Amino acid sequence: MQTKGKRTQSNYEALGMAPMGEEHFGDSVKAKLLAFKANRAKIRYANTYRLQSHNRFRDYLVRDKAQAILTNTLQQAKYDGVSSPSLCASISEEILKAVKELNFDRYKYVVSVLIVEKAGQAITVASRWVWDVQRDTWVSAKCETETFIALALVMACYYE
Repeated sequence: MQTKGKRTQSNYEALGMAPMGEEHFGDSVKAKLLAFKANRAKIRYANTYRLQSHNRFRDYLVRDKAQAILTNTLQQAKYDGVSSPSLCASISEEILKAVKELNFDRYKYVVSVLIVEKAGQAITVASRWVWDVQRDTWVSAKCETETFIALALVMACYYE
């Protein structure tokens, strides 16, 4: 450091050390340093306070997709109580993937698939949610075969 012709010592010189470059750090320290630099460089945007979605949820598109997936997957299937839970999980993942591909912005989805054996019984399906009537919505699709009934519910919750 130079100040009006006089040379003063830096902290490193006073301690008899040289400043360390990045090459002296370990991999974990380098990763933390890069993460710190990346976070510092991010642009921060102010909240928009927008309450409407640019690409609103269209229930008819989701209903058609869910119905097609149920029909194609379960067309020739027979009821099996042991394999039904895994079948429900795979169908719900497939429906969720198809809904996400539609790119409705500002929505979070819950997909539930239920397979019930036909045995002459009545059934009621219910769910409880904290619901915004203006923005949240749901869609159902049903597939009925000789041995079972499959019901898919897709709930779309608006997320600000």
